[in-house]
Amino acid sequence: MPLILYQRDDCHLCDLALEVLATVRAPEFESVFIDDDETLETAYGTRVPVLRDDTDGRELEWPFDAARLRAFLAS
Repeated sequence: MPLILYQRDDCHLCDLALEVLATVRAPEFESVFIDDDETLETAYGTRVPVLRDDTDGRELEWPFDAARLRAFLAS
């Protein structure tokens, strides 16, 4: 399951999302910073952090807790 976490520099919500990912011991994921990328800024600018399963395009938007993240990873 190739996961991507879309985030911003200096984003406290992104830091919280990283804590949830660590708590759940989520599989390895790629961090993609949307700053300075016009296409990603348009798609994710007001929604970060967003965890995306790049296999099927599903996205988990913030806010999410450990239970929601586990359900997302299991589906």
